[in-house]
Amino acid sequence: MIFYDRINELDLINKVLERSRSEAQMTVLMGRRRIGKTELARRCNDKTLLYFFVARKTESLLCQDFAQEAEERLGIPIGWPTSFSELFRYLLVYAETHPLTLVIDEFQEFQRVNPSIFSEMQRDWDLHKQKSHINLIISGSVFSLMKRIFEDAKEPLFGRANQMLHLKPFTTEVLKQILADHNPNHTPDDMLTLFAVTGGVPWYVSLLMDNGKTNKDSILSYMTEENSPFINEGKNILIEEFGNDYAMHFSILTCLSGGQLTRGEIEAKLGTTNIGSYLARLENYYNLIEKRLPIFAKENEKKVRYALNDRFLDFWFRFFYKYQSYVANNALSQLARIIERDFDTYSGFALERYFEQKLREKGYYTRIGKFWDRKGTNEIDLIAINEIDGIAEIYEIKRDRQRYDEKALKEKTEVLLQNCKELRGIDIRLGVLSMEDL
Repeated sequence: MIFYDRINELDLINKVLERSRSEAQMTVLMGRRRIGKTELARRCNDKTLLYFFVARKTESLLCQDFAQEAEERLGIPIGWPTSFSELFRYLLVYAETHPLTLVIDEFQEFQRVNPSIFSEMQRDWDLHKQKSHINLIISGSVFSLMKRIFEDAKEPLFGRANQMLHLKPFTTEVLKQILADHNPNHTPDDMLTLFAVTGGVPWYVSLLMDNGKTNKDSILSYMTEENSPFINEGKNILIEEFGNDYAMHFSILTCLSGGQLTRGEIEAKLGTTNIGSYLARLENYYNLIEKRLPIFAKENEKKVRYALNDRFLDFWFRFFYKYQSYVANNALSQLARIIERDFDTYSGFALERYFEQKLREKGYYTRIGKFWDRKGTNEIDLIAINEIDGIAEIYEIKRDRQRYDEKALKEKTEVLLQNCKELRGIDIRLGVLSMEDL
């Protein structure tokens, strides 16, 4: 698949490159695995670009690999540095007269190789950055570790990055463009399926498009093919994040993907009352879930809901982890039947997230959310408000537009207005969003 989007990110990276010609610059690329950090970094418009991948090797073996790469790219003898600090310092000094870009990928792995590398880098960076013209781009796949390395005030590299770039999945418009390029006759169901199972994560999208999986049936079928890379993907990208404590985290995420959205519902499902710390870590440390409240609501534990903010992981926990016994017994054809049976219901929830994301991408609305009352009997799927222009758009979301009940939405809106005085006097517009609007 050709390289799509990332126009703003590429522009920023190349502006940073220009600034590095005056003084060394450090850019940190953050984001979940498969989001395209490496590909973006390597598209920097610098003819002299070194790429170091931090594999799980001893420091001396890594330095041999790095030194060989540097010698081949720079055309100069570097020797055999035995520490990364020695090599990094050499490159900082070299870049005083020969500007270059250095990309360090899977940077968090230095924690395993030699944790003192971070403090040594901080020392050398502070000593040489004003004279050096190095454009340092750092990326890593373990979000929690990268966040700690660069955002924890106790860590040596805290405050050293000039730019912290958090890569997000493709927008709905880019995803639609990609599908249209590969399947000009795609249907709304094809588009929703692509969104629901990939969440716009570039590697997943590319994998499907490159294998000709461009419609609903072929996409869902590919997910459960023998040796499909999707089968163990959730486990592969999260086990390292969670470590030995993954079981409870996985159980909570499975509950969320299955529709247990409140703390009480999750605790009842798991038979425990001690998940508060896990929810907090999943939200604030791992950035995998988000706390949701009715629009305009104040913090109120009884109304709080939680949701997975990663579409692929939501799909993976809903089907692959929930039915892991099917996978273990190689009953993939039976899992395929489960997905086929339940997908339309599941995709109804994905449709709500699709339209919510699409409206956020417009940049027009100052507040977007849902509404539900304490009993959960009056629920509105999507509310988009422009507080500057005094407009509130209230939507029911249906796969089938014919099922829209305007009278029912008006009644729910009356309850909304009774609970949200902020909406009184605002121009209220009611409507429906369906598959036809994808």
